[in-house]
Amino acid sequence: MTTTIRRVAVIGGVRIPFCRSNSLYMDLTNLDMLTATLNALVDRYNLKGVHVDEVAGGAVVTHSRDWNIAREAVIGTKLAPSSPGLTMMQACGTSLQAAGGIMAKIATGQIESGIAMGSDTTSDPPIVVGKKLATRLRDVGMQKTFMAKLGVFKGFSPSEMTPQPPSVAEPRTGLSMGQHCELMAKEWKIGRAEQDLLAFESHTKAAAAYKEGWYDDLLVPCAGVFRDNNVRGDTTVEKLGQLKPAFDRSAAGTMTAGNSTPLTDGAAAVLLASEEWAASHGLKPMAYLTHVETAANNFVEGDGLLMAPTIAVANMLKKANLKLQDFDFYEIHEAFAAQVLCTLKAWEDPAYCRDKLGWSEPLGSVDRAKMNVKGSSLAVGHPFAATGARIVANLAKLLDVNGGRGLISICTAGGMGVSAIMESARPK
Repeated sequence: MTTTIRRVAVIGGVRIPFCRSNSLYMDLTNLDMLTATLNALVDRYNLKGVHVDEVAGGAVVTHSRDWNIAREAVIGTKLAPSSPGLTMMQACGTSLQAAGGIMAKIATGQIESGIAMGSDTTSDPPIVVGKKLATRLRDVGMQKTFMAKLGVFKGFSPSEMTPQPPSVAEPRTGLSMGQHCELMAKEWKIGRAEQDLLAFESHTKAAAAYKEGWYDDLLVPCAGVFRDNNVRGDTTVEKLGQLKPAFDRSAAGTMTAGNSTPLTDGAAAVLLASEEWAASHGLKPMAYLTHVETAANNFVEGDGLLMAPTIAVANMLKKANLKLQDFDFYEIHEAFAAQVLCTLKAWEDPAYCRDKLGWSEPLGSVDRAKMNVKGSSLAVGHPFAATGARIVANLAKLLDVNGGRGLISICTAGGMGVSAIMESARPK
């Protein structure tokens, strides 16, 4: 049987404003934010009572109650309850990876429509007890008499009640993402000044985008919040330069709270469909999602934890028969300013491109004037699982307004990277 590959339309997306952890969304759960965002998407594209073939996504920082969060979010919306929910997680690449899975199914005719989404809150972390107390509590339930239950607590120490908050450290190394990225910055000789400059540019661009009304149709209010609360339009390179290093606190440290993304709460969703489904529902494609690529590296043995996007992009360019310079917009997720700068430098490095990417020559440089033109994660924030959907929606609008082609690059925990290519739906 011959399978016809169809174009996959990005109809558009919405998100709630992103807020710094422990600020305006302190009382909201992942499900609250995801449901609010999905309902906003339903309202935006007149999907009340409409069956969507797949709603996929999830969260990174989750409670046990979030085990079926995608389906629970669907049930809490005005979508047809026949719309299935697929819960998944790939750290910061979650919602872009969800979009890639939906894209493949639409392209091959398995489904006609899908929603990729993500939500995260670090204001509502799953704080659990330690292993020793957890074992006692488990064993209590196995005893039949009061005295036997009491005996389980023989030798109990109050120290066992110390809560164990979730860790952002890599299980294989014990280092946080920031500590790993600091090592990358040292390896690639990325200085403090250039990191602060990139952070300054992100805030300046995002503030200008707000001023021009760019986000008016990309954001929907939530819990009385109308805009991202991390954007600092009044920041300066000098102010950023006064911050102390956050991960390597010695004089050699270059990464600060200012040139790193803050812990952030928020959610985002994007609607994908076949052209036929879009037309039947009176919807106009903004762009087409043409490629999604995932890669991983051996960070445990010395590869930079957040360098896998260089591999994903390189592999994707070969498959698409494109050069790195063949794009009008670059959306490179700013987990840390240093990560972006390491990535850009690696693509220009002949030895790295030969040994790690399998290219006989460097991929080359990116025109920085085309990169993150409306600001990115350093300014608006980074709710882990929501970032991919935010970027897809933002890039779709850029391509709808301006035409052309865009590239997405996202680094994730575990030494992975997810990339994508989108083309404008505007007639050439």
